Amino acid sequence: MKKEAGFTLIELVAVLVILALLGAMAVPRFVDVSGQALTAAQNGSLAGVRSGHAMAIADLRRLPTVTELSTYVGGPNISAVGTGIQVVINGTNYTVETFTDTTCTAATAAVADTVGCIGTIN
Repeated sequence: MKKEAGFTLIELVAVLVILALLGAMAVPRFVDVSGQALTAAQNGSLAGVRSGHAMAIADLRRLPTVTELSTYVGGPNISAVGTGIQVVINGTNYTVETFTDTTCTAATAAVADTVGCIGTIN
């Protein structure tokens, strides 16, 4: 009698089930990639504004205005608005809040206000 080589139907089904389980575990990691990218871009913009604030204080030897801060942050997608520094990420405007005091309690209202504290990005 000739012995036939190959896989049984049970073995093939078991392999397919294992592959399906692995695929089901991997999908959630890739579904929210765009959300993670947006969060990373927002965090990068916030860090850039905070870095620009520190550079402006070191250079000017005083607290910068919102307008001055926007020039230290720089970039084509950066502008000064009354409530902070506006950044454009993927075509959407976000504002990094600025405050006139160093405890982040009194928000700036005009681009001529001095910036003592950098808040969050909204």
